[in-house]
Amino acid sequence: MDYERYQNLHTIVMLRDILRKWWRAELCFADKTGTVIEWSKGQITPPPNDFCRLSLFSKEGFRRCTASVRVLHEKFKSSRKLRRSQFHDCHLGFAIVGAPLYVENEYEGMIFVEGFARQEVSPREAEQLKAKITELNPGTTDLERALERIPQMDDRETEKVCDLLEFGANEIANYESELARRDETIQTLSTELSERYKFENIIGKSSSMIEVFRILEKVCNSDSTVLVNGESGTGKELVARAIHYNGPRKDKPFVVQNCSAFNDNLLESALFGHTKGSFTGALRDKKGLFEVADGGTFFLDEVGDMSPALQVKLLRVLQEGTLTPVGGTAQRQVDVRLIAATHKDLGVMVKKGEFREDLYYRINVIRIQVPPLRDRKDDLPVLIDHFMRKHKKDGQRARALANDALAIMQQYHWPGNIRELENEIER
Repeated sequence: MDYERYQNLHTIVMLRDILRKWWRAELCFADKTGTVIEWSKGQITPPPNDFCRLSLFSKEGFRRCTASVRVLHEKFKSSRKLRRSQFHDCHLGFAIVGAPLYVENEYEGMIFVEGFARQEVSPREAEQLKAKITELNPGTTDLERALERIPQMDDRETEKVCDLLEFGANEIANYESELARRDETIQTLSTELSERYKFENIIGKSSSMIEVFRILEKVCNSDSTVLVNGESGTGKELVARAIHYNGPRKDKPFVVQNCSAFNDNLLESALFGHTKGSFTGALRDKKGLFEVADGGTFFLDEVGDMSPALQVKLLRVLQEGTLTPVGGTAQRQVDVRLIAATHKDLGVMVKKGEFREDLYYRINVIRIQVPPLRDRKDDLPVLIDHFMRKHKKDGQRARALANDALAIMQQYHWPGNIRELENEIER
């Protein structure tokens, strides 16, 4: 397994940020021999526990910390049944919690955090702790203050950390599985994606949808920026995927980011990347999603929620094809086709000064208006039939709605649009 590539895996970056922000904990990787990847390279970032820091930066203490991690590793290695997070107390009595990494049912290591107490340290334990650290690191002072600063997690907090570690391990396993399948069947996958997102696979025969298809046929082979307007649940991402997979960039990445999902700082780092040391916790360079999408298509959803500062950086990418990572000085070149989407009226936002006029005209090159379901009631029967077949279980007979049930559905307003309709049919 190539552990380096996980450092820029979007899920792991977010997991690392959450652990630091909420618990001041450092996410670490150990390989299938129990070796801590970061420590073996001299990249030791101790947890916010002074005793851990004093131990890790002494020769004997580092050996004992490494041995403590290996004990937890051996637990996972000795039993394939241990697939959930497990605890082990280190040589100083602090907790290490880790989740095993399995790829194709083979144990490949673990991810873990360490250095916190699961209950209040008693006076007797405090004296033992001071004696141990003095032995490992003679000359240490201010241990009383170190005792006051020991991180502590209750059962509810540790349960949350366990869930997050298991989630991270599953994401890595899924990522590895996807890479293996992609390497084996890249051409097949490309064909399947192209078939899945054919225009005719977007369900609809109403006049408003025929107009959408007419525009799609014209824009898919160009590199023009596209603005997709429509309410939530109308299928804006499906339209964007159809443009990508029916165009010349179909074998290149299709990257999606929702602008309303993060605050400004996280979104800027996600889009443009960051350099090592650019902010607290930036331990290494990280590629932004624009670089990940290089050569392909970037679907930027809810672009109307982007702050004015980020709008300026986005405009530069569109006009010059260059970006500068957070904390960086060197510009990087990217070749990306942008498809932006929003449920807001950007024209009105421009008049109110809430959206940059120059960016609006730059992304509003080709505009596709995806109609809400209430304005395309003629499509209800074919959409319902499609979702009935999609959610039919194996061996279950095909079903259809009775005429009176269909009539009731046609009278409904469908504020959640296609997404609401599919959920209702599934239910």
